[in-house]
Amino acid sequence: MAAAEVLARWAWSYRPDENDLALAERALRDTLAVTLAARNHELAALAAPLPPAARWAAVGHVLDFDDVHVESTSHVSVVVVAATLAAGGDARAYLAGAGVMTRLGALLGWPHYAAGWHATCTQGAPAAAVAAGVALGLTPDRLATAMALAVPAAGGVQAAFGTHGKALQVGFAAEAGVRAARLAHAGAGADPRALDAWLELVGAVARSSGTGPGDERAGAVGNAVPDGLAVKLHPCCYAMQRPIAAVRELREREGHIDPADVVRVLVTTPEASMQPLIHDRPRTGLESKFSMPYAITTALLDPFPDFASFTDAAVNRPEAQRLVAATETIRTPGSGGLLSGRVEIRLELAHGGTLRTGLDRPPGSPLRPPTARDLEGKFTACGTDVPGLLGGVTWSSARGLLASALPDPLKTLDSHVSGN
Repeated sequence: MAAAEVLARWAWSYRPDENDLALAERALRDTLAVTLAARNHELAALAAPLPPAARWAAVGHVLDFDDVHVESTSHVSVVVVAATLAAGGDARAYLAGAGVMTRLGALLGWPHYAAGWHATCTQGAPAAAVAAGVALGLTPDRLATAMALAVPAAGGVQAAFGTHGKALQVGFAAEAGVRAARLAHAGAGADPRALDAWLELVGAVARSSGTGPGDERAGAVGNAVPDGLAVKLHPCCYAMQRPIAAVRELREREGHIDPADVVRVLVTTPEASMQPLIHDRPRTGLESKFSMPYAITTALLDPFPDFASFTDAAVNRPEAQRLVAATETIRTPGSGGLLSGRVEIRLELAHGGTLRTGLDRPPGSPLRPPTARDLEGKFTACGTDVPGLLGGVTWSSARGLLASALPDPLKTLDSHVSGN
């Protein structure tokens, strides 16, 4: 049986339990919060002419504050929530799409991400097709067809990190899935084996191990999202959450660390955790979201790294640039994901002293889940009235909320054409 058929049958027959519904509610609220926080970002105007799923997903991802499935190295909710809402779906549609996305991630494995693919996009397009397809009431056969129709859009590369392209290619993946589901609903045909061919081309580990993408792992029963979702507490790449948390915990233990006293920083971390951190000397706010030296720098300079920490002005602070230049990263062998191994950080001080810290898992990860206070703080930072807005949001009301909060596409397009 083709992988798309196995996954489609699972998605069609899936029924959420209370734990899954709680995860879906948190994912909806978290995704809405980070999307609304970016509604005045320059990308919101640039993306305004795009269809709703593309616009919502791109804006929701541009701050890099959306949740993460660590094992599949993908931002699940920003893609699947956008596709679900664009197709008029609910929690079950979201969870079916999220389940397919994480199962595709299991088939692709870490080598796919390590090769330079942007897994949020490659896994996201077929998963968005499932979420939208469940919302549209497609049969298992039609769901498999929708996944096959989404294959041509299942692309995206890490070279886009630190540019508008990263968020936009996430938006393109979400919209491609919605488009594929609607075409399948209208009767368009496609061979489900297209997904198998694509999995083989992009190096699915299940293929190389001889089990094939349609094995029991692909159609596994149980929780929709195995291992849960990680919630970010800082608006930057997930690979930066751990070093930021490690330095912040060190500051709490020491009571005070004067950044001016730090003359050298040595970071020792598994090579896998550096995969997306491609900017050693960032000069823009977007680049600073993918920089190990800046992770240490903002954790030393800022009481709590937030939106203000990841702006062009913040990254170009003279003291920030000095600390960035003073940071050296040693990559140790090993693979397995962004949280493989442990990060170790050594601060060398002007008077000759040394401070050390290390961390395995950051706050917000599934093994250290965010507290209610963490979430409230995040939503407040996003400019969201937690009890009044997100506290009562539903899947049926969320679409109207996004449609009213983001720029009107026709008005924005008209203003660009007229030059105003």
